[in-house]
Amino acid sequence: MALALRCARLVDVEAGEFLPDQIVVVEGEWIHSVRPASEPAPEGAYVVDLGEVTLCPGLIDLHTHLVGIAACGDPVQEIKQSAAQQAFESIAHARDTLHAGFTTVRDVGTYRAFVDTALRDAIDNGIVPGPRMAVAGAYITASTGGGMITGLAPDVVLPREFRFGSVRDVDDVRERVREILHGGADLIKVIGTGAVMAMGTVPGAPELTEAQIRAAVEEAALYGAHVAVHAHGTEGIKRAVRAGARSIEHACYLDDEGIALMLEYGTYLSADIWWSDWLQEHADSAGFGAETQAKNDQATEAQRTAFTKAVRAGVRIGFGTDAGGFPHGLQTRQLTTMCAYGMTPMQALRAATLTGAECMGWEDRVGSIVPGKLADLIAVPGTGEDLSAFTDVRFVMKGGQIIKDELTGRHV
Repeated sequence: MALALRCARLVDVEAGEFLPDQIVVVEGEWIHSVRPASEPAPEGAYVVDLGEVTLCPGLIDLHTHLVGIAACGDPVQEIKQSAAQQAFESIAHARDTLHAGFTTVRDVGTYRAFVDTALRDAIDNGIVPGPRMAVAGAYITASTGGGMITGLAPDVVLPREFRFGSVRDVDDVRERVREILHGGADLIKVIGTGAVMAMGTVPGAPELTEAQIRAAVEEAALYGAHVAVHAHGTEGIKRAVRAGARSIEHACYLDDEGIALMLEYGTYLSADIWWSDWLQEHADSAGFGAETQAKNDQATEAQRTAFTKAVRAGVRIGFGTDAGGFPHGLQTRQLTTMCAYGMTPMQALRAATLTGAECMGWEDRVGSIVPGKLADLIAVPGTGEDLSAFTDVRFVMKGGQIIKDELTGRHV
C-alpha cells in the first residue's frame, strides 16, 4: 500500500525553496510522487497527516566515526576494548545518529580496522538500526602520524588491526589501499597532516607527500572509490587537492590559494566547525589533555574564518561534523553554526543533503525529495528556516520505513 505523507512545508533543496502544503507519496522504499496537498492523494493510499512541520530529505553527515569510544580525549582507551565491545557499542552510536535525522553517513575511519564494515553490513542486513553507511575501513597514515594511536612508549607495538593502514612510501600506499578496499571499504581515508587528537603530531604539518596521496587516489579510482583527505595545514590541503582528493576534511588553515585550487579541481570541503564548541565546554570532563585543548583553540578561529571565505568563493561544501569526537546524535547543532559563518539556511540544508549526496556519488538515490529516490525523510517543527529546530527531529523515515514518529501517535 502506498503511503501519503502530508506536511505543512517541504524543503526542496534542488530548487532552493520551502514549499507550502505538500504530499509525498511513498511506495515501498521509494518516493513515488510529490504534489501540492490541494491535489488528492492516490486512490488507496494510506494518508498520514504530519501536521505543522517541515519535511526535509534525510540528513547526510560526511564525517562520522561511529566505531570507537565517543567523546573520549585519550585515544589510548581504544586498546582497552575488544573488537566485540567496540562493535556492540557502535550499535548505539548508529541508532542515535539515525534518530537525530541522519539517514546517511560517510564514516571516515576507525583506529581498529574493519569494525565499521561489520556495522555497515549489520545495518544493511536489517540486524541493527542505523543510517546508510559508506565506510573507510582504516586510515592511510604515516607510521607515526595523525591516524595512529600515539603517546605510547616507544617499545610498545600495536596489534596489526591498529596499524593496518600505516605507510612509508608510494608502494606501501598502493598496497594498503588495495587491502582496505578488498576488506570491504567503500572509500579511502588518507591522513595528510597531523591531527588535533593525535598526541605529538602537529596539525599544520604535512605527513604524506603529494605523490603518496596521488597514489591513493589513483589506486582507489581503479575500484570506483573516492579519497577523503584529513588536512588541517595549508600545504597538506594543497597537496591533497592537486593529487585529486574528493574532499578535504577539517581544512583549518585553508588559505586563498587553497580555495582557488579547490574551485579549480571541484574539491568538496567537509569542515567540522561546531564540535570545538562542545570540546571547549567538556574538555576536562571528557579527558582532553592540555595539548589537545591548545591545538583545538589555535585551529578553531582559523577554521571558521577559512569556512566563511570558502562559502563566499563558492566552494562545494558538504556537512561533516566529526561525530564521535563528541556524543553521537548532536550533529544537527552544526547547522546554525554554518549559518553563523556565512551560509543561508537553505545553503546549510543543501550542504547536509544534496551536496553531501553528490560528494559521496549517491545523488541518484538520496539527498532530495524527488520521485525515484529512496524515501529517506525527516520532519521538524516550524517553517524550516530556523535551523535550531533540527535539534528536535520528530519524524524519521528511512527507505520507506518509519523509524521514529513523535507526531501521529503511531507505534514504531
